[in-house]
Amino acid sequence: MSTPLENYLASCNGKPNVAMTAYVANLQQVAAVGPDIAASIVNEIDNQRSHLKLVASENYCSLNTQAAMGNLLTDKYAEGYPEHRYYGGCVNVDAVENVAAREAEKLFGADYAYVQPHSGADTNLVAYWAILSAKVETPTLEELGVKSLNDLTEEQFDMLRKRFGNQKLMGLDYSCGGHLTHGYKMNVSARMFESHPYGVDKETGLLDYDAIEKQAMEVKPLILLTGFSAYPRKIDFKRFRAIADKCGAVLMVDMAHFAGLVAGKVFEGDYDPVKWADIVTTTTHKTLRGPRGAMILCKKEFAEYVNKGCPMVLGGPLPHVMAAKAIAFKEANTPAYKEWAHNVVKNAAALADALKGYGIPLQTGGTDNHLMLCDVTVYGLTGKQAEAALFECGITANANALPYDKNGAWWTSGVRLGTPALTTLGMNENDMKEVASILDFVLKGTKPGVAKDGKPAKGKIVLDPAVKEEATKRVKALLSAHVLYPELDLDFLKKEFVNC
Repeated sequence: MSTPLENYLASCNGKPNVAMTAYVANLQQVAAVGPDIAASIVNEIDNQRSHLKLVASENYCSLNTQAAMGNLLTDKYAEGYPEHRYYGGCVNVDAVENVAAREAEKLFGADYAYVQPHSGADTNLVAYWAILSAKVETPTLEELGVKSLNDLTEEQFDMLRKRFGNQKLMGLDYSCGGHLTHGYKMNVSARMFESHPYGVDKETGLLDYDAIEKQAMEVKPLILLTGFSAYPRKIDFKRFRAIADKCGAVLMVDMAHFAGLVAGKVFEGDYDPVKWADIVTTTTHKTLRGPRGAMILCKKEFAEYVNKGCPMVLGGPLPHVMAAKAIAFKEANTPAYKEWAHNVVKNAAALADALKGYGIPLQTGGTDNHLMLCDVTVYGLTGKQAEAALFECGITANANALPYDKNGAWWTSGVRLGTPALTTLGMNENDMKEVASILDFVLKGTKPGVAKDGKPAKGKIVLDPAVKEEATKRVKALLSAHVLYPELDLDFLKKEFVNC
């Protein structure tokens, strides 16, 4: 009986596609042990090809990046950092990590890059503890005349712990577009620090830099943090730098959502966080189009402290993921990537304009970046209902609270939309007009369901079947013209690994 790889090679007339060959070979290896897992991987490709991905925090990494993760580097323990490992035999991990770090430094113009973090949450933890180490621990050790934590008495260590726990953090309020890790009470960050969130102007939805400065001068935080998960405008980092200097804070920026726009030279000058901040954290997926992971960019002052992320906060680094990061950063260091980044913003502006043409209110009236927040209450729906209706029609988005949202953080009044993934597929501004038209068509054809008490439900929906049929057809037409990973023959993969 022939294998899937043999079947593929026999079908190519001696001209196999390299990416498809690699994918089939990989899946064949997986299926030898777990055919159900191989099937799920293929089914995910099918799912991704059948939905317009408008989740602002999702994207597609290249097949080159994916390939870099599937190798024996995953087998190596490499706690520490290059040339300073706790395990021997890390010469090749050192090489991989150094390439990834140097590519990141070149890409962003950073003094130093630390590429080990696994996610946005733990990269922020590393940054927090690096700042605490530099600004609280080191001065305390100098004050006590000791060189190491191990030299402290129990009383002295307890004093240090209390100093750690008495520091202040100012970040954008979660309800106003900030992130969970920026001092939200349900997150560990608000338990590490005395959290003093700042908001946006209730009328404009914009950051009020004068109000932030006034609050910072009153609070005098150790860390002034900016960045967002749902703010549709660019940020004046030069102004934040001035505020941080005035109140004596370390300026930290979480650019996880818009790192690709920084790398692609969309955000430059006053809007480039790497130029102005002491420490910048980011994920490596989202707009960077890399593997799921994260990194820290920092001034030289903090390099030795972030290097201690493992074992201070992180477990062992993932060498195979760092290899994939290196590939993604190399891809981002190209003119083609810069063109893509600018197209992301063009598409976002086009989508926003088209949505406003259908009478859909947008938070702040539009967007400067890759995302926008739509108020769906004009359709009589909650964000959760809009999300559910859109998904049934082949559009993946996510419910998102608007600032000071009356529907709360769960049901929400809004939907967050982003253009990175659609731009990666090659869609343009005209395509965004069609996307907006489909969105409006679906939401107009959706009504709230009925709760058990007979009142309109906040989660249940009634979607007109004719609307669903037509919208799904239109989504399919868009996706057929912009195929995800066109190198991959999905019908063949389904035949060999799903319907076998």
